[in-house]
Amino acid sequence: CAHLRLVCQAEQKPYYTSKLWWCGITLLGLGEVGNFTAYGFAPITLVAPLGCVSVIGSAFISVFFLKKTMRTADILGGTLTITGIYLLVTFAPNVPQELTARQVQNYLVSWPFLVYSILEIIIFCILLYFYKRKAVKHILVLLMMVALLASMTVIAVKAVSSMITLSVKGKMQLTYSVFYIMSVLMATSCAFQIKFLNQAMHLYEATAVVPINFAFFTTSAIISGVIFYQEFQSAAFLNVFMFLFGCLLSSLGVFIIARNKKEEHLHIPFIDCGHIPGQKLTGKIQPDSHSSCYGTLNKEDDSVKRQN
Repeated sequence: CAHLRLVCQAEQKPYYTSKLWWCGITLLGLGEVGNFTAYGFAPITLVAPLGCVSVIGSAFISVFFLKKTMRTADILGGTLTITGIYLLVTFAPNVPQELTARQVQNYLVSWPFLVYSILEIIIFCILLYFYKRKAVKHILVLLMMVALLASMTVIAVKAVSSMITLSVKGKMQLTYSVFYIMSVLMATSCAFQIKFLNQAMHLYEATAVVPINFAFFTTSAIISGVIFYQEFQSAAFLNVFMFLFGCLLSSLGVFIIARNKKEEHLHIPFIDCGHIPGQKLTGKIQPDSHSSCYGTLNKEDDSVKRQN
């Protein structure tokens, strides 16, 4: 909303001079702090899927702030997502959430996690090879790498959040080296996760990226929670089934909300030159408002003239 307002102003100002922009950044930061804290009090398999709440919030808040039109699909998607959230909360695994540094150390060297880590590293390296060497930038390749990194991020976030929570309660955990190892893992995996997610958002529309990323992220978070923290170890079959059904409904709701939403682009009074001979890729052609053509190049070289 702040960016749209700044663009409409006659005098262009940097976005960081806007009070509205700072308000948005502050609210975003508070939301992420709450999300981080939640990992210290609830299972990964519950916190990660509840990220769909932000999609519902975005759909409804955009009606008031960005003057979007409320669609039937938004209402249907929101209903499915809320139903899924109810099932998630009701049938989430009930496991102790106070994780000590020694417990995290034991989880790190457990054979299920070691096997899972090796498989994840192999798959990530294969995807990275195709991304770097073969220039394969398909949306599924990018978002699978994001999901693989996200699984490590949520594991590290829960460990760090739990140890901080226990330390605040008087049970000091910050003297253990595993706390700093998990902090570095959290920061590193999160940074690279953002890098690949930004690449996906740059190449593809948000209407495609958001639902696929949510589905991949939720799946990877649930798998990592089950393998690393063994959150469904003693859960009944009905609880597991209803929980997974809730995840399915939430993902379907997110997909319906994001489906067929057209991206709004600001009007730009020029077009790209593309691969016109003799012109740089950063060059522009200024439209001629007094005729039906797009205008002409200011500096035509011999090669362009020959082609004309």
